[in-house]
Amino acid sequence: MKPVRWGVLGAAKFAREHMAPAIHAAEGAEFAALATSDPAKAEPFQAFCPGLTVHPTYDALLADPTIDAVYIPLPNHMHVEWTLKTLAAGKHVLTEKPIALKARDIDQIILARDRTRLLAAEAYMIVHHPQWQRAKEWFEAGEIGDLVHADVAFSFNLTDGGNIRNKPETGGGSLRDIGVYTFGCTRFVTGAEPVDLSARLHRENGVDVFAQVAGVMEGPPNKPNVGRFTYGSMTSMRMYNRQTATFQGTKGMIRLDGGPFNANVNDIAAVELHQNGNRVTVERFPTANHYKLQVEAFNRTVRDGVPYPCPLEFVRGTQAMMDRVYEVAVEI
Repeated sequence: MKPVRWGVLGAAKFAREHMAPAIHAAEGAEFAALATSDPAKAEPFQAFCPGLTVHPTYDALLADPTIDAVYIPLPNHMHVEWTLKTLAAGKHVLTEKPIALKARDIDQIILARDRTRLLAAEAYMIVHHPQWQRAKEWFEAGEIGDLVHADVAFSFNLTDGGNIRNKPETGGGSLRDIGVYTFGCTRFVTGAEPVDLSARLHRENGVDVFAQVAGVMEGPPNKPNVGRFTYGSMTSMRMYNRQTATFQGTKGMIRLDGGPFNANVNDIAAVELHQNGNRVTVERFPTANHYKLQVEAFNRTVRDGVPYPCPLEFVRGTQAMMDRVYEVAVEI
């Protein structure tokens, strides 16, 4: 079949190091165009994709009739605007997380998606990784019994004041950058939503650099293994690297450790199932690239009409949880 021809808006470091190579390597995709006004920034992309078309502006790329889909790695505060412009230009769109800074802003993207009948999605890559899919499968199969508690942590140390994550005007902050993982992974594995939340934030220069969240979450009615359970999470941009997620039930525990949100960077991607009698099952995924898998899932939806694994309705739920945390948080 004809490949999905992709364009990328902006020569961001993350696009250069991760998403553009993933698009280039993905089955059913062709990395065809980049928008940047600086030819020097295009050179690293052209090094692995020599035939790349370079457009001098974002609008020029959106006007390119040969492009089917667009990946947007722009700063957070630009996501809604350029997602809507991409849909209006008749292109499918994959936008970096968070796709919006408020849940209500996702509603207009959903309306534009439905009106244009194009695929619009947030680049929430972890749900495409087999370690998280296995965690969800084990949970839904009742391998840990009834869920009692879930806790998640994600931290790294970012002291560069010029980084967009440290700037309030670009939608920075630990929650917007990595809280999408600590919140979203719990919702993905369990299907639960928060019913009560409290939070403590520490801010520097107008952005939250530390967030501790606690509360109660509840699964859908009549779903096995998940009623009400306690939840805790921590995100920080001022602490040593840490990534872990644990789902503890009455009969066992599912644990993802060593870097479940940056698979195969800090350690080999793996998921553990701990059960009664000290029995531990470990599955490792040394070659799975969640960025490539994400692009391939996107392509299947565009080409074959396969339902996309992470629709905007799921994304909105995670953003609504984040909005609530900001509302109830106290400063420390």
